[in-house]
Amino acid sequence: MTLIQKEIKVLVVDDSAFMRKALSMMLESDPAIKVIGTARDGEEGVEMARRLKPDLVTMDIEMPRMDGLAALREIMKTDPIPVMMVSSLTTDGASATLDALEMGAVDFIPKQLSYVSLDIVKIKEDLLAKIKDIARRKGVLMAQARRANFARLSDTRKPADVSRPSRRTAGPAAPLRPLRKRRHLVGIIAIGSSTGGPPALQAVIPRLPRNLPVGVVIAQHMPATFTQSMAERLNTLSEVSVKEAVDGDRIEPGTVLVAPGGRQMTVKRSSRGAHAVISDKPADALYRPCVDVLMNSVADSHGAATMGVILTGMGNNGVIGLQAVKTKGGVIIAQNEETCVVYGMPRAAIEAGITDHIVSIDSVADEVMTYF
Repeated sequence: MTLIQKEIKVLVVDDSAFMRKALSMMLESDPAIKVIGTARDGEEGVEMARRLKPDLVTMDIEMPRMDGLAALREIMKTDPIPVMMVSSLTTDGASATLDALEMGAVDFIPKQLSYVSLDIVKIKEDLLAKIKDIARRKGVLMAQARRANFARLSDTRKPADVSRPSRRTAGPAAPLRPLRKRRHLVGIIAIGSSTGGPPALQAVIPRLPRNLPVGVVIAQHMPATFTQSMAERLNTLSEVSVKEAVDGDRIEPGTVLVAPGGRQMTVKRSSRGAHAVISDKPADALYRPCVDVLMNSVADSHGAATMGVILTGMGNNGVIGLQAVKTKGGVIIAQNEETCVVYGMPRAAIEAGITDHIVSIDSVADEVMTYF
């Protein structure tokens, strides 16, 4: 007997009639997805979310009466639902989107998706697959959201929408959980992430100590403006120094380089040390930045002294590069299923049998530091 798959119910919230129509048409091109309602602003969206109980909400950020961030806060506070933000590709849009991801949004949709693009077919396929994957994990994701809400209610610090304290001025970080020290030389840490990556990175990078004896390189699937905003935010929160990489940047102890969105980052090593190479090659890579491209280059440059870390994300990007790391004798850490927004990228590495450690996102930094 063939099982009947449950239809995924989506609510579209946007003040633009064009965007509401464009997103609805894109979503309903897949027979597994049904748009059960559209709302013109955040206030109407919150009310419809409570009444219609969708499996997922797409939420514009800039709207009259109640904007997307305020609406997201209301939805996550009462009866959490997976929310994907619709964001403009601007500096302000990037900052607001990162705020939304901190508040519990699962991902974002660039507004430019609705316009004609040579890549629109592939972009649409990825978006629809992502929505179906997130909807399937709705129970897990909303359990995570409720735990986060409880933690926020228990926290006596200022709300997240006021200026964030710098870890450099806020006193020492909470001590890492003591774990058994491991005997394996690590000379560089390479991290790959995608959907759900910014909050995951925010759970890892600020827990690394200022005296981290190696450099860190990160490939996170995001548009160009977003990676700079993310790097600046991580830098504010962290003891290590974080920046968006430019071509020729030295990879040094206590520094974290984030690959710029829309470009590729590789690592080259010489007698003067290791440095980042920013380019458009390989031109045929599906993702820019691509985790496989970064991991392959780090495996070549550092061999067995490579630590590869794979975090939440859809698909299997990263597994080929991580296999190269493992072949050279490197160490691989994967985020566990329970704490991922989308489990695809870690699962691909785990199923390939190449991971050394599988841990929750809150334990990744602990596991990293057992090697130092």
